[in-house]
Amino acid sequence: MQLSDFDYILPEQLIAQHPPAVRGGSRLMHVDGERITDDEFVHFLDRVAPGDVLVFNDTRVVKARLFGEKTTGGRVEALIERVLGEHEALAHIRASKSPKPGTRLVFAGRWEAEMIERAGDLFRLRFSEDESVFDIMEASGKLPLPPYIERSAGDDDDSRYQTVYAREQGAVAAPTAGLHFTEDMLAALQARGVELLWVTLHVGAGTFQPVRVESIADHVMHSEIYDIPQHTVDRIAAAKREGRKVMAIGTTSVRALESAARSGELVAGRGETDIFITPGYRFRVVDRLLTNFHLPKSTLLMLVSAFAGSKAIRQAYRHAVDAEYRFFSYGDAMLLEKNDGGE
Repeated sequence: MQLSDFDYILPEQLIAQHPPAVRGGSRLMHVDGERITDDEFVHFLDRVAPGDVLVFNDTRVVKARLFGEKTTGGRVEALIERVLGEHEALAHIRASKSPKPGTRLVFAGRWEAEMIERAGDLFRLRFSEDESVFDIMEASGKLPLPPYIERSAGDDDDSRYQTVYAREQGAVAAPTAGLHFTEDMLAALQARGVELLWVTLHVGAGTFQPVRVESIADHVMHSEIYDIPQHTVDRIAAAKREGRKVMAIGTTSVRALESAARSGELVAGRGETDIFITPGYRFRVVDRLLTNFHLPKSTLLMLVSAFAGSKAIRQAYRHAVDAEYRFFSYGDAMLLEKNDGGE
């Protein structure tokens, strides 16, 4: 497979720069093989059955973008990728010159950190304050909107670029399929007899990393931390035994579930995954997938092509462009049925 197999032409005006006026006020495309149905997300309830299992990613986006300067002079911008402990973190650093080990940085005029070492493209920072890294981000950080949203984060984004069920701090990007759900929708799903389950996968900035090689097999996937509760594993096992459908809400839920099932059986626990799902992959856990529209030539476009079939996804994306769906994080949703046939 070549990178060009996952390209499409997207008019810039279809990239959603703001969330819909009302949470859940998005369109919904249902893709079942070659059959495409246009709908509204408010009717999502009609597309699930009593007994179905929905698996949500409860990660919480942190205010991971910090601005400051080196003590020796020069501006610095840090994007905290992963918190390693109370006072240490891995970060992407943007500066006129990359800081060397021992360089001291001051963020927001008050929080001091030392650059300890490089870790690939990342920088290990140790903060010297009593406050934790999470507290520092909450006090002085900015929400890290995706690079294709061409504006700074505003007050509205603090709530709208966060799912209503976000709990576990650690993501630098939202699990965007979950942004469509309201508290009322979750309550209505439960009232219908739909089972809601939770996993955690802390979405990293690598989710926006472009694929830079033409041969897909040569791409090195970024890694992310996930956690699967035993309760989720037990309930999914029961659903499988009883022939009930398991729907992942977002590609991050897919990555967590399929990573935890690499042995052939879904296993509870915490781990780190660099799973790279491309056409030909055999899904072990997920039967249906709710997702947003993804970037051209992206690993997530490859994942949904693996799930629904490359031909179906190409057709769906052509239809989405023609019908002027809204794309990416603040855009519309698509519900995909699994195509085990591959193409």
